[in-house]
Amino acid sequence: MRREIARLHRELRATMLYVTHDQAEAMTLGDRIVVLNGGRVQQIDTPLGVYRAPRNTFVAGFIGSPAMNILEGVVVSAAADDALTFQAAGSAFSLLLPPHWGRVLASREGQPVLLGIRPEDVRVADQADGGVRMRLDLVEPLGQELLVSARVGGHEVIARLPPAAAAQSGQDITVAFDPEALHFFDSETRERIS
Repeated sequence: MRREIARLHRELRATMLYVTHDQAEAMTLGDRIVVLNGGRVQQIDTPLGVYRAPRNTFVAGFIGSPAMNILEGVVVSAAADDALTFQAAGSAFSLLLPPHWGRVLASREGQPVLLGIRPEDVRVADQADGGVRMRLDLVEPLGQELLVSARVGGHEVIARLPPAAAAQSGQDITVAFDPEALHFFDSETRERIS
């Protein structure tokens, strides 16, 4: 059905409005996407724009499968170089932030924020690389990848890992978050911080 609609759109070269609850249809068919929540516009953008820069946690959780991980924490000073870290709620882990995030989040030091990271932007790492140690709850082998659900403190993190990771439920692994793929949201408004 999706291919047929795409072909029809291409042949007619007409403006079309297509309403769907299926994010995959929206991402593959749309030149522009309007994300609605309860009848209210949350974001209007290209499919890639909605995916790469979700305006709020609703959009972040709606676009992408599985949804973006959203972790509660606070921005705190690091020991050296005026850097900032994200300290996960419950002191589950801390993450040194890249310099550009340090500048953006400097005014929020000591304040709660939400960290977003997509499952495909989580990778297996060493603790020496600043990785986060987690306990695997569930491992779903999907052939081309493993979809894993892990816990650290009270936080659940979903990750897409290569099959070579050979992960098993109950195992502890260390993961790292791609520093270029971090998203931050205000903990009260749940709007994107940029």
